[in-house]
Amino acid sequence: MIQRLLLAPCLFAAILALPLSAASAKPNVLLMVSDDLAVTLGCYGHPQAKTPHLDALAKRGVLFSRAYCQFPHCNPSRSSMMSGLRPNQTRVTDNADNLYDNVPGVLTLPHHFRQQGYSTARCGKIFHLGIPTGLESMDDPQAWDFGTPFKDERPYPPKRESVVQIKTGKRQGLSWQEIPVSDETLCDGGFALTAMDWLKKRDSERPFFLAVGFHRPHLPLVAPAKYFDLYPLDSITLPEAPADDVADIPAPARNGAVPGYTLSATPEQRKAAIRAYLACVSYVDAQAGKLMDALREQGLLGNTVVIFTSDHGWHLGEHELWHKRSLFEESAGVPLIILAPGSAGNGQRTAALAELLDLYPTLCDLCEVPLPAHVQGQSLRPILENPASSIHNAAFTQARRGANAEFWGRSVRTDRWRCTEWNEGRDGIELYDHQEDPHEYTNLASSAQHSAVLHDLRALLAEKLPPIKMEGTSELSIPKDRD
Repeated sequence: MIQRLLLAPCLFAAILALPLSAASAKPNVLLMVSDDLAVTLGCYGHPQAKTPHLDALAKRGVLFSRAYCQFPHCNPSRSSMMSGLRPNQTRVTDNADNLYDNVPGVLTLPHHFRQQGYSTARCGKIFHLGIPTGLESMDDPQAWDFGTPFKDERPYPPKRESVVQIKTGKRQGLSWQEIPVSDETLCDGGFALTAMDWLKKRDSERPFFLAVGFHRPHLPLVAPAKYFDLYPLDSITLPEAPADDVADIPAPARNGAVPGYTLSATPEQRKAAIRAYLACVSYVDAQAGKLMDALREQGLLGNTVVIFTSDHGWHLGEHELWHKRSLFEESAGVPLIILAPGSAGNGQRTAALAELLDLYPTLCDLCEVPLPAHVQGQSLRPILENPASSIHNAAFTQARRGANAEFWGRSVRTDRWRCTEWNEGRDGIELYDHQEDPHEYTNLASSAQHSAVLHDLRALLAEKLPPIKMEGTSELSIPKDRD
C-alpha cells in the first residue's frame, strides 16, 4: 500500500512541450489551493514529507522557493488573492470581515474569467466558506457556473470524542484523527471526485477555470488512516532551534498565532501532531495527483495552466509556535508551483520573490485576458520564461495578533532581509539576515551594525504598507502597485 501511494504520476513531458496557442485560443486553468499548508513538501526539501504527485508537478513546472501570502489568515489571504488587492484596500483582517462590504463591486479573479467567456467551477474552499461553523460564507456567487457546498467532517466519524485533543488552559488545542475510510469519504477526496466529474461533463466549447480548494491540512488534522501509515511515529523528528531562540523576539511575535493554540506537550505528543499534519499533506498530494491524471486522460494537459499553492503557511513548533498568523517565514511563506505549457522555464526552480497577489495578473497574462485596472501585483510570466529573472525587490505580509487583535504587524521580505514591525514599531521590531540566518533565529533590530539596513526597510514598510483604515469603503480606482 505504501509503495503504491508513493508512486509518482505518469510522465507527460511531450504533451507539456506544446505551446499554449497550438491547442486553442484560450488556455484552461486549474487552480488548486490548499489550506494552512506551509512549504512542507518533498519538492521544497522537507525531509519527512511524502508528496510524489506535487513533486512531479514541480519537475514539470516552475517552483517558486520564495513566495509569500499577504496576510497569514484564511479569509484575509483569500480575499486579497482573489480580488488582486492588498489588505490595505480590502480591509479584510479577520475571518468575519466581508470583502464585498468593504470593496463594493470588486471584480474577483474567477468572476472576471467568467465574464471573459470561461466556464467556471469551484470545488471546495477557494474563498472563505463559513468555517468555523457560524461564520458567513465569503464566496462570490457571481463567479461560478458551478460550485459545491462546503462540508467538513462534522461529526467526526466514528465519534467526535475519539479525536485526539491536546488542551491548553480552557481552550482546545490541536486535534487529529486517522480514520480507516476511503479518500472520497472525507471532504478533500470528495472535492477531487466532484472536480473530475465536472471536467467530464463541462461545456467543451468553452475554456474552463476550475478552482479546487483542499481543506487540509487545516485543523482538525483528519485523514484516511493509510496516509498516517506513511509516517511511523518513531520516524518523526522535531524542529531544532537554539535554546535562546525566542529570547529576542518581541511579545506580539510570541503571542501564539491564535490564543489557546500554542501547544504545550511532551515530545511524543508534538511528534504525533507533526505526523498528523504530514498525513494530511500526503492526503492532499494524492488528490492533486488525481486531478493531474484526469487532465492527462482527457488530453487537456497541453492547454491547461496549472497552479498549486496555499492561502498561507503554518508552524509546526518553530519559534515555539503551532499555528498561523505569524510573520515568520514558516507562516508568511507559501508553496507555489506554476505549470504553463510551453514556458521556457518549465522544470526549473526560481528564487525570485513572488506574492499571492501576483496570481491574478499572471493568469490574465497567460490566458490573454484583459487585466482589470484595480489589480495590484505583477505578472509572474517573465519568471516562468526565465527563472533567473525577478520582478519584485520585496514581498509584503501583514498580520493581526493578540487576544483582542491589538497588535498590527507588517513585514517586508527582500532577497536578503526580513524586517517586521509591530504597531509601527511601538511594540517591537525584528530584523533577520537570511544570508546568515535562514531560520530567523537572531533578531538584529538592536544591532548598530545593521542600523542603516533597518532604517531603509522600515521606510519601505511605511511607504508600501500604511496603517489599515478599517472604516468606510474602498474605491475601485486604486492605483496599481508596481514596485
